[in-house]
Amino acid sequence: MNSAWRVLSVALMMILAVPHMAKAEGFAMSEWSARGLSLAGGLVGRADDPSAVAYNPAGITQLEGTQIMVGGAIVAPFGTMRCDFDNGTTHYMQTKPQTWTPVHMYLTHQLSDSLWAGFGVYSRFGVGVSYNGDWAGRYNMYDVGLQTISATPVLAYKVNDWLSLSVGAELLYAHLYEGKKVNMGTFSDMDAQIEGQGLAGGFNIAAHAKFNDQWSAGLVYKSQMTLNMAGEMKFDKNHAIHSNPYTASVSKQMQTSDLDGTVQLPDSLAFAVTYKPTDTLSFEVGTVWTRWSTYDHLNIYVDKPANIHSKNRKNCADGWNFNASVEWKTTDWLTLRGGAYIETPVVDEKYADFMIPSHGRTGLTAGAGFHWGDFTLDLAYAHLFINQLDYDDSRAEGLHGVVGGHSEDCVTNIYSASLTYRF
Repeated sequence: MNSAWRVLSVALMMILAVPHMAKAEGFAMSEWSARGLSLAGGLVGRADDPSAVAYNPAGITQLEGTQIMVGGAIVAPFGTMRCDFDNGTTHYMQTKPQTWTPVHMYLTHQLSDSLWAGFGVYSRFGVGVSYNGDWAGRYNMYDVGLQTISATPVLAYKVNDWLSLSVGAELLYAHLYEGKKVNMGTFSDMDAQIEGQGLAGGFNIAAHAKFNDQWSAGLVYKSQMTLNMAGEMKFDKNHAIHSNPYTASVSKQMQTSDLDGTVQLPDSLAFAVTYKPTDTLSFEVGTVWTRWSTYDHLNIYVDKPANIHSKNRKNCADGWNFNASVEWKTTDWLTLRGGAYIETPVVDEKYADFMIPSHGRTGLTAGAGFHWGDFTLDLAYAHLFINQLDYDDSRAEGLHGVVGGHSEDCVTNIYSASLTYRF
């Protein structure tokens, strides 16, 4: 009986890790172009380059002819975890150096005086963090990587001289990997891994208003999406438990297992106002509301070693992003940019884990654009200060009753470059 319960609890701990990908401000990405990064996402009201396909598709009516943008970013998170044990000892662990490289590509084309088409490929969600395999929080996780890519075709219609509207579709592909250790009692820890992938579909609608040469505004809604994940749960096939005749029943059940799950990716609403006092200077302030409260529980199934149906409550709060930016075209060939944003925490610390040690964050951004002929090269840098997350009251698997503590000195550096060509 004890062996059976151990197998069930191990399987449950593993499958509950699958949908962590979309629970916090740390999973939502807005670094969809180098210019957008340097402006702290301030392209909802401006929306005047090809990356408007991601930030505000209605704005592509400002783009003449055919334009294309390609680029990417390097995302490098780093932090320290403080783990407090019941016996009074404390253990510190720094995350392993790791980088992620989301890419982006946009194409816009003017079909007529009133109709534009656009297509974009970019990442809306993503995370990556890694710890040593023997660290104190290994029973929760020691390695995780989530990468997503969205393909978005859009149509924009210029209603009149000041108002444009757009509608678009989105197809999102996600790939997840996670590794953790399983406490096998008198035996050494067993390595366990999850790998899965899935698809989700959604839509977006947007508006862009250019009231005069100085004032403009943007409004963008991106729909909720249901992500269906399928994959495998794997245990270490060389572990000692598999060669011990007294644990044969446990060994038989701790084999590769198929699993599937469903995650609700949240909808969002963005609004921004842009003020352009001169032809060379502009300011934008904006906000993005993301309905993370839709991510309240999961339905997860494992085919074997046992059929398990689990509802895992996360109790997330809705999140807000507040951003401000400035852009100054100093010469015909150089534009300077800067911005800042604040994101409110959405994770309920009662369910916090080590996947994203974030309880809200603040970003400072800067960049430059270099223009020659029909080409523009944009470069950008962002530094994210991530607020401390407390684990003392967490009920997450692998933490509750085992270890408490908090995150310390967590930051993320992001570098990005984009190249635009106007045909």
